[in-house]
Amino acid sequence: MMIIGAHISIAKGYENAVNEAIKMNADTFQFFTRNPRGGKAKKLDFNDIEIAMELLDKNKMTYPLAHAPYTMNLCSSNEKTREFAKEMMKDDLERMEKLPSFLYNFHPGSHTGMGVEKAINLIVEAINEVMFEDMRTVFLLETMAGKGTEIGRNFNELKSIIDGVKIKYKIGVCLDTCHVFSAGYDIVNDLDGVLDEFDKLIGIDKLKAIHLNDSLKEFNENKDRHAKIGEGFIGNEAIIRIINHPKLKNIPFYLETPNDFLGFKNEIDLLRKNIE
Repeated sequence: MMIIGAHISIAKGYENAVNEAIKMNADTFQFFTRNPRGGKAKKLDFNDIEIAMELLDKNKMTYPLAHAPYTMNLCSSNEKTREFAKEMMKDDLERMEKLPSFLYNFHPGSHTGMGVEKAINLIVEAINEVMFEDMRTVFLLETMAGKGTEIGRNFNELKSIIDGVKIKYKIGVCLDTCHVFSAGYDIVNDLDGVLDEFDKLIGIDKLKAIHLNDSLKEFNENKDRHAKIGEGFIGNEAIIRIINHPKLKNIPFYLETPNDFLGFKNEIDLLRKNIE
């Protein structure tokens, strides 16, 4: 069974976002917890949330995925930036416990000159400070393309973070197809090998979500440039192999392709037609 959705704005509320997902023929959707380039989050409307949760249940929709803002950098060399990021994460977690979602995805951050080891220690410290034992939310570290000083450009870096997190059953990974392809993981010619490496290092049970995107840039360029499905260097054939891989069939897929409503709907329909 394929679980597929797209990134939808919640500017008009969660009820509106769920209705958009339904019209797209989606099973789920992704949304930003706040402005992706800003800091302050919109006040929660609990009536809106209750209606959205009823709609999700009625339409048997699962796994709405909350995405943290891009500005959240837990391992910056600037202490104020790190503290700001930690406060955002704390606030997001408080909000997540009240929202119709249990998955919270974020970019691990960029070390901005401090080095990988120090950065990973800072990320682990922040996560351990924010997490609590009875939380519903599962944190997801996103695989990154490796531009600049990004952390999460390889599975070893993600493993090091997960190894340091105390509440391990509340931490997982969101694999971005564009990012891993650009980071040098050949999901086009050796998908089995990439997944076997992930399983060996991290464990396939930790793979909780997939950002399904084509890549505007060629293999191993370390550039985060998403393309529409079939219009990039990953291509339709590889995308179809990904959605049909037995290790990935029960994992939710989220489109982050450069699309509008109709474009997302067409991609969802295309993907559904190619499910084996």
